[in-house]
Amino acid sequence: MTDDFSRDRSSRLVDRYAQYRIALDERPTGGRFMPYRWWALPDRLDVAWMAYREMLGDYATELANIINDLTHHVARLRAWDVVIAGLDNEERHEISHEFIDVLGTVALGQPYAIKSRFAFAVGHLSHQANQAADGAGWVDDFPVSNLYLNDIEPYCSSWKRYRTFKLRLEPLAGKDFKNATDDFRNVYNHGFSSRFVIGMTGTVSRIVRDGRVGYGFGGNEPLGIADVADLLATERDHCYRTFEAFQALVEEQVAAIIAVETGGQVMSGGRSIPRTQDGS
Repeated sequence: MTDDFSRDRSSRLVDRYAQYRIALDERPTGGRFMPYRWWALPDRLDVAWMAYREMLGDYATELANIINDLTHHVARLRAWDVVIAGLDNEERHEISHEFIDVLGTVALGQPYAIKSRFAFAVGHLSHQANQAADGAGWVDDFPVSNLYLNDIEPYCSSWKRYRTFKLRLEPLAGKDFKNATDDFRNVYNHGFSSRFVIGMTGTVSRIVRDGRVGYGFGGNEPLGIADVADLLATERDHCYRTFEAFQALVEEQVAAIIAVETGGQVMSGGRSIPRTQDGS
């Protein structure tokens, strides 16, 4: 049976969640939302383009989903910041434990996830679209390891709009974000990350320098959720600009596919480095 303490705690949390929903509804979400089904591939295409068509539908939809999630998460963090303002540490800890920790952890991991998904999507799509320029010389030799920009470069760089995409993607989840969040994503998965709202971590650090070992004492202050929301808003805006460049690149690739299908001339695309005899 539920005891009085649990019932009282549940009642408090329900009230706080109601306050959060009011704060969320009263504030504009901010930002904007990525569109769906914006590309224009012909209904009838050669079977060679089946993989491209299916990949595009899957990847573009999931990229829009996760970027739109990030937009919502920024608004949610701002609403919780309104709720916890003026509360004592015990109440702030209770709310953080119940609501904010999970939200903040997911949100802080999203910029890196989005960056990786963009690289994955553009690499695979460019490789498939290269059939338009490479023709019979196209080899299905795309790497199967984790994909970073350096890995996909040979398959993408001959597309004219790839450079703009790359320049817009590079700042996402970059050094500024990493430093401002105490490298949260990496430390959360491989150590003990900073907390949200209340609580210290990392009070002792082992330091090796020039073969000598020392210890640092102090620790990391908790991350304020208003600060986290501001940082994520910047990352969110990087995502918007990158998505626009992604759309432009896909439009270039779709134009190349249509050119092949209609007997026209392909103006860009193709793998950018010579292949060896083993296809590497």
